Amino acid sequence: MSLKEEAVQFIKDYFEKNGDKDTKAVIGISGGKDSSVVAALCCEALGKDRVIGVLMPNGVQKDIEDSKKLCAHLGIKNYTININGGYTGLTNEISDQMNKTDLPEQFTSNVPARLRMVTLYGVAAAIGNCRISCNGNLSERLTGFFTLWGDGAGDFAPLAYLFVSEVVNLGLELGLPPELCRKAPSDGMCGKTDEDKYGFTYDELEKVARGRESEVDSEKVIQIKKKLSGMAFKRRLLNLPCFIPSDKNPDDWK
Repeated sequence: MSLKEEAVQFIKDYFEKNGDKDTKAVIGISGGKDSSVVAALCCEALGKDRVIGVLMPNGVQKDIEDSKKLCAHLGIKNYTININGGYTGLTNEISDQMNKTDLPEQFTSNVPARLRMVTLYGVAAAIGNCRISCNGNLSERLTGFFTLWGDGAGDFAPLAYLFVSEVVNLGLELGLPPELCRKAPSDGMCGKTDEDKYGFTYDELEKVARGRESEVDSEKVIQIKKKLSGMAFKRRLLNLPCFIPSDKNPDDWK
């Protein structure tokens, strides 16, 4: 089977074992490649009537039209739930009770991610008989570029063992708009792309992870290896049902 066929079959099998013919997939739609590909895979596996998209801006989201474009392209039902009221209320309460006027980046980055996962489970509970996707890919998994119990949570993970390059190619094969597949990845909160924050590219990361270190600048290799080693504890906390392509051994990516 092709990678696409394997991924679609994983989702079909997961829902057959962990649901019924009416169980729906609830997917947080960011407008980036990962959520777009997960949504498209679920449509292939379950049919679009069993796929629900949830858009979750925190106030104003500059690229929210990309999220809307994806939902329109796939023809899936979707809801826009702005988390800003919840985030502002929680932030103010914590600031007041702890007498802290400036909260650290760990708070401002991770709390919205966790509130988004709360929102997804809230929507799923309101609908009933749903399963939540975790949209993270292998490149993010290896570098720890996810929030524990935020975007690192969910009920099933279709991309957990796919590098960014594989996600892009899969998205194109699924017929998604190229601009969504090749969109520079960002958490949508800090104003920087993932690669800006890393100091290295996903292509360089993949080459090092695959043992092709000679193709990457030696200083970048050291930086990437340090990152991979330092984030191993986060990877070990992830224990979701994951799609594992037939050409990958999960033990190689612990």
